Amino acid sequence: MIYFNKAPWFFCAVLLALPTTAALAGEARSGYEYIKPASRAMQDDDFENPGLLAVERGQVLFNGKQSGSGKACADCHGEDGASLNTRDLARYPVYNEDAAEIVTLQKRISRCRDTNTGSKPLPTDHPDLVDLETFVRNRAIGEAVNVQTDGPMAKLLEAGEQLYKTRYGLIDMACYHCHDVYPGQMIRGQKISQGQGNGFPAYRLGTGEITNLHQRIQQCLTLMRAEPFAADSEEIRLMGLYVMSRSNGLRIETPAVRY
Repeated sequence: MIYFNKAPWFFCAVLLALPTTAALAGEARSGYEYIKPASRAMQDDDFENPGLLAVERGQVLFNGKQSGSGKACADCHGEDGASLNTRDLARYPVYNEDAAEIVTLQKRISRCRDTNTGSKPLPTDHPDLVDLETFVRNRAIGEAVNVQTDGPMAKLLEAGEQLYKTRYGLIDMACYHCHDVYPGQMIRGQKISQGQGNGFPAYRLGTGEITNLHQRIQQCLTLMRAEPFAADSEEIRLMGLYVMSRSNGLRIETPAVRY
């Protein structure tokens, strides 16, 4: 006899049974509005926010000489990133027309690090790169997310939206169902948010680690009992681009605290 794990099906049934009157959110709302008061207080307190440990690690990496190199990121961008353009940081992901590709903030940091410092290249989502991404994104805290949506981005965003609305895995649900239809509803003791990207990289209370947006998408797909997109794949870039574009106008909160 074949036995099925009932948990995914129960999860799906609970969501589909929720009233849809809470659905189809119009105005973008940060995940901060959906977390518990204690989590908000943790995010707001520089001494209590555990995500700031990643910022501190990234700061050390940024100011110090990169591995296998005699040069630091700070040599070009100032100590603690003093000369970084925070408005430019709020535009990521961006489109590189010469290379015809989406470039995430982490990818920009990685290429800058490899090209200008001559350091040993690191794989996508290496802990050092995530820490550097968290530190650099934190320099733009309070800036409004401003991802380009016109020009060559338009078709890419359409492709990302299609992925966002595609059903995945044994749960047979799309990102759209949770984050556009059911935000504000309760699941597993937590409110479902709109799935905005303005707080990422964020500290996840559920896993006890700093997580960037692409990693969070991969984790969500795993929870849906689906094969997650590979790191640095075209699919993960398109999905990440679309999710971040939904956050346009929201203030950067990195590192946010999320469940």
